[in-house]
Amino acid sequence: MRYMNRHTLAGEDDLGDDDPLTGVANLFDLSVVFIVGLIVTVFSTFQLLDLFNEKSDMTVIKKTSSDNLQIISKKGKKIKAMEVTKAKAKGGGERLGTAYRLEDGTMVYVPD
Repeated sequence: MRYMNRHTLAGEDDLGDDDPLTGVANLFDLSVVFIVGLIVTVFSTFQLLDLFNEKSDMTVIKKTSSDNLQIISKKGKKIKAMEVTKAKAKGGGERLGTAYRLEDGTMVYVPD
């Protein structure tokens, strides 16, 4: 019996330092904290925190790789995405008037 409990009697503690996965778990925790910090930084830089506000309305226009425009609009809780191509942009209509920008920066609309 005395030989079986030799490690505990000698004062050696089994701390589990031989486990290689303890360092990996710490790296995983560190990467999660880094990713969350990066997401918060990107949202605050581009002022996209309004996406989480239910009362805000916003519209984002971005250009895709195929030179089409994509319009993403948010009204309340609804988010709607539309892609505008050159074929959709063409169409018939009638001219309603002319808009002029004055020297002080104001806009004036003159109907035809």
